Amino acid sequence: MRFVLNWLLTSIAISIAAFLVPGIEPFGPADPWICFAFVGLFLGFVNSLVKPLLTVISLPVTILTLGVFQLVINSFMLELASWLSVNLLGAGVSISGFGAAFFGAIVVSIMCAILGVATSDA
Repeated sequence: MRFVLNWLLTSIAISIAAFLVPGIEPFGPADPWICFAFVGLFLGFVNSLVKPLLTVISLPVTILTLGVFQLVINSFMLELASWLSVNLLGAGVSISGFGAAFFGAIVVSIMCAILGVATSDA
C-alpha cells in the first residue's frame, strides 16, 4: 500500500511540476494523468535502483558542493524516468532541456516532501 501511495504522490508532484515549469509537458497519445502516472512509476524505480549508485559515485563532488550536486542527480533521475516512460510505454513527459529538468526536480522534491508530510501516519 505504501508503494501505491508514493507512486500517487510522485505522479501528483510531477503534474504540479509540469504546470509550474515551462519545458515540461505531457507527451504521447494517452491522457495527461496517465503520462504523469507512467513517469511517477519509472521515477520510483529509478530512485530506488539507480540513484543510490550515482549518489555513492558522486559523493566527493556532493561533499565539495555542500550537497548542491544532489540537485543535479535528481535532475538526471527525472530525465531518465521521462526517457524510459516515453521510450518503453510511449507516453510520459517531454523535458526540453537540463534547465527544465533541474527546476522540475526541485519542484518534484519539494512537492513530494509536502505531500509526504501531509499524508504521514504520525
